[in-house]
Amino acid sequence: MGKGKLAKFADMATYKNVFQYPYSVVEHVPFDMQGHWHEEYFHNQNPIILELGCGKGEYTVGLARMFPELNFIGVDIKGARMWTGATQALAEGLDNVAFLRTNIEIIERFFAPGEVSEIWLTFSDPQMKNPRKRLSSTYFLNRYRKFLVDGGLVHLKTDSNFLFTYTTLLVEKNQLPVLLSTDDLYHCEGIDEATASILSIHTYYENMWIERGLNIKYVKFRLPHEGELCEPDVEIPLDDYRSYRRDKRSTRATAK
Repeated sequence: MGKGKLAKFADMATYKNVFQYPYSVVEHVPFDMQGHWHEEYFHNQNPIILELGCGKGEYTVGLARMFPELNFIGVDIKGARMWTGATQALAEGLDNVAFLRTNIEIIERFFAPGEVSEIWLTFSDPQMKNPRKRLSSTYFLNRYRKFLVDGGLVHLKTDSNFLFTYTTLLVEKNQLPVLLSTDDLYHCEGIDEATASILSIHTYYENMWIERGLNIKYVKFRLPHEGELCEPDVEIPLDDYRSYRRDKRSTRATAK
């Protein structure tokens, strides 16, 4: 029998690679690692890459194995899920991995300007009813700009046609530089071997979507600091499912 939530939380309270920040609404509560991740945790100046909504941390840990010369931080509010990746990273001695348990809505509290090089959004909730909560929305992109290097990379990997279409329209409207975009990742020709290797890392949720026969979508774009970001004003067909073995989210057909 696996460990229960309370036992996992007790474990993580002792883990050197887990940072927990329970404040979501309270402002002006300092986070000591902000601006100091390189020297105080990673003890190097290698680029820092975030996975936002990391779940069990499969991507964070998988990338850290592939790229020991880079630093990775998985961020999520679900501690019981995060425990899996944090435990695995410790067991494998992956010193280039950390986990941050907090709300992504306040992500700018944890990093200084230019402290992060890339962001991964892996199978985020598409939030079809609330654009403000989409992790690729202007609401969040403006937050990422506060700590992402100028022109830093944003990766979106998703099963959701709605979220992929929304993000594609947003990127096009704001003329953000696109490096790669495909609506069928594992049947896309022309992807170089290194990129294919990175994208072949599967999360728990990704495996479920693939089992259901859903195409995996992916887009990689740069996020410059300059320019006001605008939301696309286009109706997008809703996904016809919610999550594994659940029905459609809404009786509506489209959303913006």
